[in-house]
Amino acid sequence: MLVVLGAGFWAWQSRPQAEPVGAAPSVAPGSGGPEEIQPVAGGPTPGGELVVAVAGKVRRPGLVRLPAGSRVADAVQAAGGALPGVDVALLNPARKVTDGELILVGVAAPAGQPGVAPAVPGQPAGADPGAGGLVNLNTATLAQLDALPGVGPVLAQRILTHRDQHGGFRSVGDLRQVDGIGDARYEQLKELVTV
Repeated sequence: MLVVLGAGFWAWQSRPQAEPVGAAPSVAPGSGGPEEIQPVAGGPTPGGELVVAVAGKVRRPGLVRLPAGSRVADAVQAAGGALPGVDVALLNPARKVTDGELILVGVAAPAGQPGVAPAVPGQPAGADPGAGGLVNLNTATLAQLDALPGVGPVLAQRILTHRDQHGGFRSVGDLRQVDGIGDARYEQLKELVTV
């Protein structure tokens, strides 16, 4: 019985802990989706431990310490989990986290970031007014793609790489072939882009 109690106490003590911070973490310029990541430090801490900032609609936003190799789901759980009713469909819970990341849960990046044109009412930031407010996948710049909801700099670069490798997009449906665009994200973007 004493061994079981000791093992239970040890397991409880070694769980990831949330460390509250005074101010909300800032988001890197040009970022955009509910799962926004910003490197803030290099390499894991001694002992193979990672420090990740989890912000947004979680029970205990702040810094969390996780073992190396942890996933987004582990970071969100260490922050107490998402609040009831929060849509986490655009998070990839299986993605491995790296030291110094910022994970935004259920919120978009703040508006008015440098390098991104301000949004015209009724259209996404970076949209081409001559195309009815839609972003053209075959001519858009990295900043224009980055300004779309749910698309950060990494995904915007993947879209540009796919465009270069395949000679452009023939239809909006080709967007599904880009690594990182699943059904939920495609449904979010399909009305905002054109070819």
